[in-house]
Amino acid sequence: MANAKKLDCTWPKARLEPRRLRVADDYLQGVLDGKNFLVFDGAMGTQLQERGLAAGELPELLCLTNPEEVTQIHAAYVAAGADVVTTNTFGANQDKLGTAATVEEIFDAAVACARRSGARYVAADIGPTGQLLEPMGTLPFDDAYELFARQARAATAAGADLFIIETMADLAEAKAALLAVVENSDLPAFVTMTFAEDGRTFLGTTPEVAAVTLSSLGADAVGINCSLGPDDLVPLVERMLPWAKCPVMVQANAGLPRVEDGVTVFDVHPGEYCEAVRVMLDAGVTIIGGCCGTAPAYTRGERGLLAGRTPATRKVRDWFAVAGPQRLMSLAPGQVGVIGERINPTGKKKMKEALRTGNHDYVMGEAISQTEAGAQILDVNAGLPEIDERAVMMRLVSELQGVTTLPLQIDAADPEVIEAAVRSYPGKALINSTNGKRETLDTVLPIAKHYGCAIVGLTLDEKGIPPTAEGRLAVARKIVAATDAIGIPRQDVVIDCLCMAASTDQTAPRAILDAISAVKRELPGVRCVLGVSNISFGLPFRPLVNGTFLAGAFAAGLDLAIINPLVQRMMDVVNSWRVLSGEDESAQSYVAGYVNRSDALPAGGTTPPAGQPAAVSGPTSAAAPQTPEEEARALVLAGRKGPMPEVISRVLAEHDVMYAISEVLIPALDEVGIRFEKGTFFLPQLMASAEAAKAGFETIKAANASAGADQALPQKGKVVVCTVHGDIHDIGKNIVRMLLENYGYDVLDLGRDVPPEAVADAVVKDHVELVGLSALMTATVPAMAETIELLHERAPWCKTIVGGAVLNPEYAKMVGADYYAKDATETARIAAEVLG
Repeated sequence: MANAKKLDCTWPKARLEPRRLRVADDYLQGVLDGKNFLVFDGAMGTQLQERGLAAGELPELLCLTNPEEVTQIHAAYVAAGADVVTTNTFGANQDKLGTAATVEEIFDAAVACARRSGARYVAADIGPTGQLLEPMGTLPFDDAYELFARQARAATAAGADLFIIETMADLAEAKAALLAVVENSDLPAFVTMTFAEDGRTFLGTTPEVAAVTLSSLGADAVGINCSLGPDDLVPLVERMLPWAKCPVMVQANAGLPRVEDGVTVFDVHPGEYCEAVRVMLDAGVTIIGGCCGTAPAYTRGERGLLAGRTPATRKVRDWFAVAGPQRLMSLAPGQVGVIGERINPTGKKKMKEALRTGNHDYVMGEAISQTEAGAQILDVNAGLPEIDERAVMMRLVSELQGVTTLPLQIDAADPEVIEAAVRSYPGKALINSTNGKRETLDTVLPIAKHYGCAIVGLTLDEKGIPPTAEGRLAVARKIVAATDAIGIPRQDVVIDCLCMAASTDQTAPRAILDAISAVKRELPGVRCVLGVSNISFGLPFRPLVNGTFLAGAFAAGLDLAIINPLVQRMMDVVNSWRVLSGEDESAQSYVAGYVNRSDALPAGGTTPPAGQPAAVSGPTSAAAPQTPEEEARALVLAGRKGPMPEVISRVLAEHDVMYAISEVLIPALDEVGIRFEKGTFFLPQLMASAEAAKAGFETIKAANASAGADQALPQKGKVVVCTVHGDIHDIGKNIVRMLLENYGYDVLDLGRDVPPEAVADAVVKDHVELVGLSALMTATVPAMAETIELLHERAPWCKTIVGGAVLNPEYAKMVGADYYAKDATETARIAAEVLG
């Protein structure tokens, strides 16, 4: 923890005060404790559509215009056995409502409709904003929070009993909504996310990451809803259950939708649906219900499943766990982990200069290198007095999501910097750090508790760093007593026994190792971390000293090592220790990484020749790119746009424009698409790569223009994209537009909620040959079919691609589309097939 300064004890902490939950009755409290079952209702949207009420208007307005119909739907679910009815407010944020009504008017009416149904509990429904949050989109986290906070206040005032935040695909948006509820209401908050067939949200979040992040943040139940049928959700739920610290809920779709006679129907019947729910109940799910296609008959079947049943025993893992938006990093007892130390200006001239000048591409390069070398968490420190630390930290945390999937350790002395970073971070961060000083404990621990973070505790207090193991243990006891008191679980507490230089005190190494052993023995459940490199300060050939000490620290019980993973000797110690401790089962990872190592010692253990340089790359690291073409491709794959203009300029110095486009940038984008398809790249990395490619294309255009446009840039044709009438979600459509533009297509984006006539007019006007249509909600798919039908009539030459969360190949065929694209990269491939 560098650049420490006196903490500002006047810093406002009102929202960090302990949450006081108001629960409707003892039965609901039993649900929150995992002792009782709870049955939610089914698909409001489907029921409205069956009544002919949902098409062509915001369904939330029906609470004002057709309250009796809405109440009748609620009542039908109550009669079927639902404990909870969900208000008809899925899209009732002010951005979506516009001038049609206020949030307060809708929630007042919606809660009243639900209450009149006679339901035991009314859940205020909050759905996604329909916009993509920064850094990938344009909606700031704080703006999303304010939209949700207004809903939370309105629903609480209207008399709801709890909240259901549902159908979230963006973990940052789910976090904004959950924070808005817990900071603006005293009612329980349930949160469900929606996953695709690959077991991830469209932004790459896994069930494990969602469970760890949201339950640590304060969700009273977490779970899964929408997108898939019940059989497909069973394995995803089973992955979520061991990681959720709260009850788990599931609301599946009734299988795949299809259109019959203009009506959407689903292929999983109530009996089949309930058989899958039975499996989930056996696994430990305690809150059930239904999503798209689930009528009251499904609810009746679910209620029948609970007769004579008690909740199954569920074992929640008490492992250390932190998470980035796409990756969970956990340590079972006996396992060890690596925290990369390079993004820290302390003692690093290049990093200091990069932070001072805003050269964040250098920082991103360090993140990429550490990720490739084997780091599992990245320390991020922007503590320089001459810069705006808060602003720089926020930007780094945002940009890092595009180049690495690793969880972050937020390293700062200023509590305002810490809180700003962890508040919007889409995952569960590790905070570095607090210590035994009462002032620090009182300031930093509430942040860790409120945002569900793990916390590093340094064994120092008002008297400094104790020289003995006993003294360090005493400070650790003080820290753990404070974390116990505030409610931070011990698996989230990581004690740093503070590494001191052996060159100035040769008793220090023994004291540090003894302190680690004592902490692990005397404070069960906590973990230990150590910044190892300090031990060798002032000594020659420091990697040898560091590596030897690291092995001793692992033997003493060290869990997490803060090291430079680019120093191969350190990673050799980590990898070999994992074999010796049994973590690397059958030494499979070790053998795979070292069997072909050219610098490995001979079997007899002969030392390398004097003066031979130590290896600095990991066993599987690829060679550095040599030519400008290789550098450009590597930059696209890494998502680094900063150096791209200079590199592309060097490509153009030796080759023409067409070579730079067709032989360098397009193949790199194709490789990005392949990695995205394989699940090794996720949407943040896809978009960062697209931005890097865009920087290359812009350099090419500028160079071509300055040369008098001697060579015409290729024109691939025009594509029209839009979100169909009645649907105002445009996340997927915007991603498609960006990627198509990078591939060189002229994209006309008509926006969202676009009538069929407007689409047809745009196509006919420019004789457009390809249209991309998007829909998120089942109720708006008929509008997609109407649009395609009109295009067939007025523009028979035009091909159509459809996509969106509710779509699948069968559905696409039923609405008359020529192609179905499950994501943006598939859309780009189809465009190449149709337009070349």
